[in-house]
Amino acid sequence: MALHFDRAEFDARRDRLVIEMSERKLDALLLFAQESMYWLTGYDTFGFCFFQCLVVKADGSMVLLTRSADLRQARHTSIIEDIVVWNDRHGANPAADLRNLLNDLDLLGCRIGVEYDTHGLTAKNGMLLDEQLKTFGKTEDASDLVARLRLLKSPAEIEKVRRAASLADDALDAALPLIKQGGDEAAILAAMQGAVLAGGGDYPANEFIIGSGPDALLCRYKAGRRKLSKNDQLTLEWAGVYHHYHAAMMRTVLTGKVSRRHQELYEAARDALMAVEKAMVPGNTFGDVFDAHARVMEARGLTRHRLNACGYSLGARFSPSWMDQPMFYSGNPEAIAPHMTLFAHMIIMDSDSGSAMTLGRTYLTTESAPEPLSRHELDLIIR
Repeated sequence: MALHFDRAEFDARRDRLVIEMSERKLDALLLFAQESMYWLTGYDTFGFCFFQCLVVKADGSMVLLTRSADLRQARHTSIIEDIVVWNDRHGANPAADLRNLLNDLDLLGCRIGVEYDTHGLTAKNGMLLDEQLKTFGKTEDASDLVARLRLLKSPAEIEKVRRAASLADDALDAALPLIKQGGDEAAILAAMQGAVLAGGGDYPANEFIIGSGPDALLCRYKAGRRKLSKNDQLTLEWAGVYHHYHAAMMRTVLTGKVSRRHQELYEAARDALMAVEKAMVPGNTFGDVFDAHARVMEARGLTRHRLNACGYSLGARFSPSWMDQPMFYSGNPEAIAPHMTLFAHMIIMDSDSGSAMTLGRTYLTTESAPEPLSRHELDLIIR
């Protein structure tokens, strides 16, 4: 087997899950999120774009229902021993196969938790599932169960995140020599992704963000490339990725002469990130962290130029996004605790002047101040 953690790590995770299931009085849990399956068993695939489910019983035993294409993938990458294949065929209803499997596992009439809030369960498949389970037993939404267990990282997971953070730094190092007048976004992007892969890393769960000129004000990837001008702005958001664990970074890099507006926005982003660091400590909440960022933005008259969230948890994630829950937004009551890996991004998009400024990095929370995981400083980068 090609496992990224030793068996003791997986056994400890299973034991934590069994305790949580017992507290919720669940006889079984149906996992559809690929992150949950990976965390619990090591199962590594993009086959979650089709119907598959990991059934976990209250005693910790597990059965995977999947397609034939993922049978060997599961055997090779996970600790799962019991694998059932549903057949691709015209008119197939894999939810009915799952119901039959649950019946074989003697779960008829039992209390079953379902992981609904995931890209691994489409609305259509969710409807098929509900139709099959409506007379089977008592079901409830348990989407948060494994997600909350994944929030606090083990020492072995923290090692993966540190390696990912080093790869993120390598990607920035690879990009900087190419950021100049005439520099090609395509070459910059290739250098960054190449640095991660050459360092033993993985593809990210979503595309790197790259945009210059007017596109520097975008917070999403878009197709198309341009070359940098003499006085330009380039927004980059990327992640180092190692064994699917992400460590994200964000920067707006300037070429040529720095405008007064860019300098103002940079100073606001830097001060907001410093305020966020002070708030990112046990005893505060994710909402408190957002409020620290918002107060700085408001004091600088930038409320309408900021976003309504300023970061989120990171960990092992799969497509279509490396963003994990919980997020830094207003009123979020989730408490900051040690051993979280959190990405804080200060994003200011001034459409009035056409100016962009971003600043962000990944942190490991501790008993006191958070530890930045990047070796790069927060200075404004001018090329």
